[in-house]
Amino acid sequence: MKARVIVLPKEGVLDPQGKAIQGSLHALGYDAVTDLRAGKCFVIELADLPPGKARKLLDEMSEKLLANPLIESWKIELETA
Repeated sequence: MKARVIVLPKEGVLDPQGKAIQGSLHALGYDAVTDLRAGKCFVIELADLPPGKARKLLDEMSEKLLANPLIESWKIELETA
């Protein structure tokens, strides 16, 4: 089973990297970009697990290591065959 954990700064948390990228896109003429948030995406291969157990495991991993729960939130996407 393949999973993705997408980690982004929580709403209201400063995102200097996102603002810098947005500014660079505007400098290149991409003025249609009204907001941009920079984050991380982890692609994780898991042993065959029931979806509920996989989500619980990924949530634990995110809280303990992949994200900083104080300033980041995450979304889990499971890819099942």
